[in-house]
Amino acid sequence: MTVKQVSEYLQMDEHTIYKLARSALIPSLKIASQLRFKKDVIDKWISEEALRRVPQNIRTCSKKSKGK
Repeated sequence: MTVKQVSEYLQMDEHTIYKLARSALIPSLKIASQLRFKKDVIDKWISEEALRRVPQNIRTCSKKSKGK
């Protein structure tokens, strides 16, 4: 997938995709001078990121509930 395709798929601005790739926060590879992405790798990355954030979100919600 190209940067444009990934940005459409993730509903993000192309500049954001470039920044994430440059910071190695999204899995990408460079072919010649162009960034490329594999859809299955992007899907796996999204799943892993979501799972990583679940415990954090649960702790945040628990703290808010206890404070009521």
